[in-house]
Amino acid sequence: MKIVFMGSPDFAVDSLALLHNSPKHELIAVVTQPDRPKGRGQKVLMTAVKAYAVENNLPVLQPVKVKAEDFMIKLRELAPDLIVVAAFGQFLPKAMLELPRYGCINVHASLLPKYRGAAPIHYAILRGEKESGVTIMQMDVGMDTGAMLDNVSVPISQEMTMGQLHDILKIKGAELLLEVVDGLEAGTIKAVAQDEKLATYASLLTRDMEKINWSLSAKEIHDQVRAFDPFPSSFTKLPDGKTLKIWRTKISNDIWEEKSPGVVVAIQKSGFVVAAGQGFLEVLEVQPESKRRMPASVFCNGRGIMVGEKLTAEETK
Repeated sequence: MKIVFMGSPDFAVDSLALLHNSPKHELIAVVTQPDRPKGRGQKVLMTAVKAYAVENNLPVLQPVKVKAEDFMIKLRELAPDLIVVAAFGQFLPKAMLELPRYGCINVHASLLPKYRGAAPIHYAILRGEKESGVTIMQMDVGMDTGAMLDNVSVPISQEMTMGQLHDILKIKGAELLLEVVDGLEAGTIKAVAQDEKLATYASLLTRDMEKINWSLSAKEIHDQVRAFDPFPSSFTKLPDGKTLKIWRTKISNDIWEEKSPGVVVAIQKSGFVVAAGQGFLEVLEVQPESKRRMPASVFCNGRGIMVGEKLTAEETK
């Protein structure tokens, strides 16, 4: 089967690699987002998918817009049997969806119809889900609304971070993708429509979502911290107005004196304990402004926070 692969971030690389190394299929082109400036130095960097493609001498296309006519002409010349998409970053026009013999399929990091959209891995942890997974679907013009071809589930532990789940799902998704592609060619895959009544959305993350609202329960805050590690991060404000990123927490099982949300109730060997709207949260790893991540105990030893002081969600004006 002749395949065009479309993807951009690290999540897509395992899927690309398995297709590339499969003796059953021919990878005729890799499509990824254009090189763009990133980071503080605004250095122009290639996507993770392009880096793999260049290293393995695969032909690369980087259209600014996939619906542009010059790109569509090139795609028609390639005449792929199948287009595989994994976290590409652009919507595909109807003409492209209908071009390949087997259509276009997408590797989506959720158990559809839950968490359609841009940030499904973050939302699965943010909402306290006990499991997530990957769904391979037949793409249509909607946002992750196409019929499901297969899926695989993965349990989420109470301490698992977004980064850890991401790394599991990208491998599971790649393995499932290869099975689905083989099944499509063999004619053994049956598409199943999604139940629209069960659909939920994982919209783009915002700066406001990164703020820790101490009025929420300890569990909700713990889930937020896990969901935003390693990016974009969760933060709070110290009494002096400086930002403190919170990287690792634990729901406290100890009994503490009731205080208003955000008040530090104890300093201990592992870090410090903060009152939430319901329950108490142990803060185990933090990152002060302009510094690296560090154990919360080190932060406390440097008199970073004291018992009785209050953390807030307010931005510095």
